[in-house]
Amino acid sequence: MSSALQIARTGLAGRRAWVVGGTLRDRLLGRETADLDMVVEGDPGEAARAVSRAAGRAACFALSEEFGSWRVVARDHSWQIDVEPLRAETLEQDLALRDFTVNAIAEPLEGGSPIDPLGGLADLEARRLRMAGPSAFADDPLRVLRLVRAAVELDLAPEAETVRCARESTGALGGVSAERVFAELRRILAATRAREGLELMHDLGATAVVLPELEALRGVEQSRFHHRDVHGHTFEVLDRTIELTERGGPHAEELDRVTGSHDAQVRGFLSEPLADELSRGEALRWGALLHDAAKPLTREVRPLDGRVTFIGHDVRGAELARSVLERLRASERLRAHVAALVRHHLRLGFLVHEPQPLARRTVFAYLRACSPVEVDVTLLSVADRLATRGDKAGAAIDAHLAVARDMLGAALRWHADGPGAPLLRGDELARELAIAPGPRLGELLEALAEARYAGELDTREQALAYARAVAQNI
Repeated sequence: MSSALQIARTGLAGRRAWVVGGTLRDRLLGRETADLDMVVEGDPGEAARAVSRAAGRAACFALSEEFGSWRVVARDHSWQIDVEPLRAETLEQDLALRDFTVNAIAEPLEGGSPIDPLGGLADLEARRLRMAGPSAFADDPLRVLRLVRAAVELDLAPEAETVRCARESTGALGGVSAERVFAELRRILAATRAREGLELMHDLGATAVVLPELEALRGVEQSRFHHRDVHGHTFEVLDRTIELTERGGPHAEELDRVTGSHDAQVRGFLSEPLADELSRGEALRWGALLHDAAKPLTREVRPLDGRVTFIGHDVRGAELARSVLERLRASERLRAHVAALVRHHLRLGFLVHEPQPLARRTVFAYLRACSPVEVDVTLLSVADRLATRGDKAGAAIDAHLAVARDMLGAALRWHADGPGAPLLRGDELARELAIAPGPRLGELLEALAEARYAGELDTREQALAYARAVAQNI
């Protein structure tokens, strides 16, 4: 018996309550979960407080004023219990108000046979996703995105009538709060089958409503160095990005050429929590999705040779990515992170044409410019390059992967340790050179950091002499 279930039974002894929804569904699918979804007869707040007391005063708070639900969270965050009121006269009527039949199964809290008025058990057995009732999507249009999320997270196939009804309700998604939309989108994109989810969103007409910038990429043709239009290329970049975290896939060997010697570090890095309940690896998928979002805005055809260009799509794309995530009410940290990925996703490609191996000063300039996404954007550039397979792709990919492999090691060290402690602090340098704090002092400190990273300075005395020489030219 799970800790959450045992605590709920202790706290709600003598009350009528049922385990419902995702908890029961996941258990029947063999998916492990430490969380518990419950429906109680009577006051859900009172029930939640009773559960909190049984857990030794666990955190307890109202989750939704609209639906009257409450949440109890373990002190160590090892489990949570959501408590909802009975929304109809009977449990069967309550279950009929839910989104899909697989979520409309209940079981008495004290144990017993499943209560399954809508055939959810048979749907689970058939791996079928079916709406709980004909008004399911009209009652809450967000369920259009929940359909997509459930399909990709649970590996369930939506049945035809459910798809038809979802498609009819897609337009109403525009009236759903951005926070709720983003909560579904981030889980769709975090799924292993994220690409299939995005394709289903398009089929339902949902992408045009919630991510029109992605829909705008369709049919935007590129130069002969690309084998897909911007939309197809974006999806291939997403595929390669997913392979970085899921491993395996058709391009695993090429990715391993870059990450292989840094495998453990890359895995640990991508699993780091970033923002909005997303890991760095999951946030990288947003970078993949939006990295070329400004190409429709910057597309031009050169009159002399007819070559297609997208000059400035990195700069304008960073602004666009930020505005998309702002519209979705994402956190400032995620907005800044994804905008930086888009802004710098071309930078490593330019270094392929520099003398190899790259000079230490060149590496420093790249890491400084890309910080704090120096590792993330290096990996994004690899996914981007592997998804570009037009003319002369083989040689271009080989050259890019070689540079990326060396840069990734430097970027991981930078992420862990930074550029290194300065040989001179700003106040020391200002005093020794008799200069006031300001842009000139900042330039000198940056010059010292670059020279030290390049291995040209080892001592305080060397740094001071170097600063004196540089100061004469600033």
